[in-house]
Amino acid sequence: MPKVSQSTSRRPDYLFISTPNSAISTMSGAIPTSTSVSESAVINAPLTQVWHMIKLQDFHKFWSKLDKSDYVKGVSPETDIVRWTFKDGTVLEVKQEEHSTIDHYITYSVIASNPALSYTSVVSTVRCYAVTSGKHEASTYVQWTGNFSSDADAGPHYPSIQAKVLEGVIEDARFKRKEALADLAGAVEKK
Repeated sequence: MPKVSQSTSRRPDYLFISTPNSAISTMSGAIPTSTSVSESAVINAPLTQVWHMIKLQDFHKFWSKLDKSDYVKGVSPETDIVRWTFKDGTVLEVKQEEHSTIDHYITYSVIASNPALSYTSVVSTVRCYAVTSGKHEASTYVQWTGNFSSDADAGPHYPSIQAKVLEGVIEDARFKRKEALADLAGAVEKK
């Protein structure tokens, strides 16, 4: 008698059927996607100059899509929440989860959005490293990651390469990070 088991995820995408001499796996109609994104850039400016810009309340100083960023008042003294108002009218409230001036990173989560997000949560980290040798010496390597809840989608999938692919949450996050890193480079390299 074949043994049937499902994957341990909440909504199994795979059904494993194993028999004594073989294993067969079938996949549901859903295409599994990564719920994380990581973009990076080497910025032609020293770490101290780049790190100075990596404060939630200062992202509007380099990110061209942001109109303004300001602290949310009335929150407990132990909690840093910043409201990002984008030029398209979107408003995000982001909570600083971690900040290290020693290791040069900041981690934040989105806790409110108008309009509402199509997924449950995202935690992002911006991390900076000094480039200490080679042709990019005295530059800064910046990595911007995002880890999304499993209900974030990558967007529609089409069988034809020539089909128009619409952006989903993950692709949109990838594009926005690339754009923001280019804006950051432009802001610090012209100084």
